[in-house]
Amino acid sequence: MSPLLLLIASLAVPPTPEERAVAALAPAVQAWRTENRCSSCHHNADATRALYRAAAAGLKVSDDALAETTAWLAKPAGWANNGGEGPFNDKDLATLQFAHAVAVAVELGRVKERAPLVEAGKRVAALQQADGSWKADDDETPGTPATHGRPLATSLAIRTLRAADAAGYTEAIRKAQGWLRKAKVENVYQAAAVLLGLGRDDDEPARKQREVCLEVIRSGEARDGGWGPYARVPTEPFDTALVLLALAGLEPTDDRRAMIRRGRAALASWQEEDGTWKPTTRPAGAESNAQRTATTAWALQALLATR
Repeated sequence: MSPLLLLIASLAVPPTPEERAVAALAPAVQAWRTENRCSSCHHNADATRALYRAAAAGLKVSDDALAETTAWLAKPAGWANNGGEGPFNDKDLATLQFAHAVAVAVELGRVKERAPLVEAGKRVAALQQADGSWKADDDETPGTPATHGRPLATSLAIRTLRAADAAGYTEAIRKAQGWLRKAKVENVYQAAAVLLGLGRDDDEPARKQREVCLEVIRSGEARDGGWGPYARVPTEPFDTALVLLALAGLEPTDDRRAMIRRGRAALASWQEEDGTWKPTTRPAGAESNAQRTATTAWALQALLATR
């Protein structure tokens, strides 16, 4: 290589972790429906809203990568026919994830009409359990990037209902908030997911539950700056991303800023050469295309929220 080319190469700015994640997710979202004859919650909801957030943050995201999925998301009547029929096609989980993606799409102007969000709100409200929560996976294990789990599903469902019609869903939201305030918090995943739903709510039950969550998160931080689903287990990208998103929504303090810095550095250091993150699975160590895509989507959103 000539001296000039060597100089140019040395001056080139390497892509950021966020840019590398976008480069990995965009073609995956665009190709998934065509190649698999399936609109999946992990590709066409989790990954799509991560790309919406990235574009809103100023990163370059091809319109072609989002066009087909955005058009499909804007028609909730077709969500039940999302393809990919089989034992892993959970229609309720898909509805929750598609609905949250529509809420983000409307918020960021990707979907111009509110009608799809109004319909999405109705579908989410219909899935609420009697105790105020939303069920989205086996409650015996922490949720995963693609399946969420009850605490995370409930926190995201609240956001969807608020976006769709906060006044109209006052009672549903109140019941869900009550569930979060009383939810069992025994591990990092539960703490982060509940904290994400509590946000900056300032009533006494919320303050008490938030302190419980923060103590679990503090004690669960590993030496590398990340978090696993439990304290003293290997760190995982999804659990770390979830903690970062939860902390980013709180009033900033020196303690929280320090945890965010360490967690963000850890998350970025785990990014693989192709721009993805290893899939977070329960139990750990398995390979899953769905979980890899969803893990990468959550990691990207965490990096964007803590830039």
